[in-house]
Amino acid sequence: MEKKVFKPADRLAQVQEYYFSRKLKEVARLNAEGMDIISLAIGSPDMPPSERTVKTLCREAQKANGHGYQPTVGTPELRQAMAAFYRRWYGVELDPASEIQPLIGSKEGILHVTLAFVNPGDQVLVPNPGYPTYTALSRLLGADVVNYDLTEDGHWQPDFEQLERMDLSRVKLMWTNYPHMPTGAPACRDTYRRLVDFARRHGIIIVNDNPYSFILNDGEHLSILQVPGAKDCCIEFNSMSKSHNMPGWRVGMLSTNATFISWILKVKSNIDSGTFRALQLAAADALTNNEDEWHRQANVRTYASRRAIAEEIMTTLGCTFDPAQTGMFLWGRIPDSYSDVEQLTERVLHEARVFITPGFIFGSNGNRYIRISLCAKDDVMQAALARIRGTMAG
Repeated sequence: MEKKVFKPADRLAQVQEYYFSRKLKEVARLNAEGMDIISLAIGSPDMPPSERTVKTLCREAQKANGHGYQPTVGTPELRQAMAAFYRRWYGVELDPASEIQPLIGSKEGILHVTLAFVNPGDQVLVPNPGYPTYTALSRLLGADVVNYDLTEDGHWQPDFEQLERMDLSRVKLMWTNYPHMPTGAPACRDTYRRLVDFARRHGIIIVNDNPYSFILNDGEHLSILQVPGAKDCCIEFNSMSKSHNMPGWRVGMLSTNATFISWILKVKSNIDSGTFRALQLAAADALTNNEDEWHRQANVRTYASRRAIAEEIMTTLGCTFDPAQTGMFLWGRIPDSYSDVEQLTERVLHEARVFITPGFIFGSNGNRYIRISLCAKDDVMQAALARIRGTMAG
């Protein structure tokens, strides 16, 4: 009998394995060979949540009646806490019963929103550079990705004149992300205002991904939902991964009008069966416990110390950067002497034994840039700086 040949679905031809998934295999191999690689690549907070949050999780997990399936809409306690969080920090009023949807992380939200709003063959606007998952999931679901440019000269904000010149007749969604990853461009009220106007006039839904507004920010926190009328045409993601040091907990949220929430829930309710109750209750407590000093220490002072070392690394590498950028990364332009960014990042990896991220993974406009993560303790970053100094001096 002839042996059958198995083939993957055609959609897999539209994407590659996630860069970090592939590259971390190489780093693991180098470490197995005794290379002791320092990773300054991935934005996974290395600090724990507050002690109170962990204690709440442990206490709730010990209750015998808290281990069953949970509602896909999330517990009332979590939705109310998320509404209170938006009211306190952003001054945005949300109905916890109908305008908030807890998520198992923002990646899940990207999937669910795309499934709820985009038909195969529809177009989505994706920033270049931008988070690779916007592109990958859109392609997996049969959408056509149309990039819009973000440039250093434009302070990594959308070029609305370029957007207006595009054929927008097939565009359903536009992905935005401020404070921006990977460039660190801050959120701007004027950008948000213009995005809402753009969305209204063209019938396009803006999805703003907003997980970085607390990092290196001890002042005003911005949300696109602060713009009057934004809730009618915008969806905003937020996440506890960065602001509360909970990346492995997988707690995120999206906020928008009740109709959009109901459409997204149709998708989500057919995919998962809710999040562990104790985890939801601990997250709710973390959102509302008003630990302002913890926030300042974890999100401002700690990252400021690490950022100073990252700037020294950038300078040692001969890279230039905007000191006004924010977030948990430092984005820098490589010297013209390098033919491409991997010439620099591969040298740093194999000679200095430090893993930093080449900007091309975020799009073609990142081809001449690198990104350094601040998710490593000061002594680790100092060790990376010393290794790079030794390599560059040689």
